[in-house]
Amino acid sequence: MKRWLLVVVYAIAMAWVEAAVVYDLRVMTGRIDPYQPDPLTLSAVVERVEVIREAATMVMLLAVGAIAGRTWRARLGYTAIAFGVWDIFYYVFLRWICGWPASVFDWDILFLLPLPWWGPVLAPVSIAMLMIVWGTLVSRPGLRARDGAWAAYASCATGIALALYVFMADAIRVSPQGPDAVQRVLPTTFNWMLFGVALVLMMSPIVSILSTRNHESTKPPRTEDSPLRDFVV
Repeated sequence: MKRWLLVVVYAIAMAWVEAAVVYDLRVMTGRIDPYQPDPLTLSAVVERVEVIREAATMVMLLAVGAIAGRTWRARLGYTAIAFGVWDIFYYVFLRWICGWPASVFDWDILFLLPLPWWGPVLAPVSIAMLMIVWGTLVSRPGLRARDGAWAAYASCATGIALALYVFMADAIRVSPQGPDAVQRVLPTTFNWMLFGVALVLMMSPIVSILSTRNHESTKPPRTEDSPLRDFVV
């Protein structure tokens, strides 16, 4: 529990730094609400710095997970917890600082790599909550992988790919027209149905872990000194 709390505190502090940087940039460009024509108006130098900053943010999240976890599964779990808490509190702090987003359905530029991601705030927050739940489950000691768990993670990977496509669909559509068109694209609709499918697929590992725990809790205790133990199915 102590490690979990330390990771959460770290992620909350990191969210404040992220929100402050983004707020400063939006004030300088006059775009508190990012959903405006020509949304990516930063100079080439500043845009390059922003892309590197986003990559550095991922390194920081992976690093705290690596430090907090003792196994590869726990390290990924703590990274997911940090990512989810950071993402949620980023919007909480922006709302407190400047009143944006006004609702969870406000559009935001979510990421810039490899193409701009667009989506209503509710979409990344939903994924963030799943990451916190999954990370909390797998970071607990004594977790054993269930037979066939690979299928759940394959479903999750499919869901992640679908979600990424939904976020970058408009940028992908205009990408043949060149980088200028990608920077100027402003989506008008969000494919909630496809995103919902992606979200259900991403829940697969959580369902698998919870069903494993329920199954193990209903198993009768083994009697080690019973001479018939080898015949018990």
